[in-house]
Amino acid sequence: MKKLLFLSAILVVLGLSGTANAYDGTKCKEAGVCWEPKPGYPDKVAGSKYDPKHDPNELNKQAQSIKEMETRNAKRTEILAKTGKFVYDVEE
Repeated sequence: MKKLLFLSAILVVLGLSGTANAYDGTKCKEAGVCWEPKPGYPDKVAGSKYDPKHDPNELNKQAQSIKEMETRNAKRTEILAKTGKFVYDVEE
């Protein structure tokens, strides 16, 4: 039993020491700021193969849905002010 505990302790110590030395060769700008791009990654992403080329219609979906929500809410408050009853479905 002691032998098993001793071997497991050695494995844990070796595992921890290996992870501390795993990341080498960084050029840190400041202490703790050591991010580097992979080799071959361009300085400018726009126009490169890494450019995501987002569709403007996809990007504007949330803004469009918020505008629609605001118009529905305006209709709901208008109906509430007139009748005194809250109507959820204002499209009827």
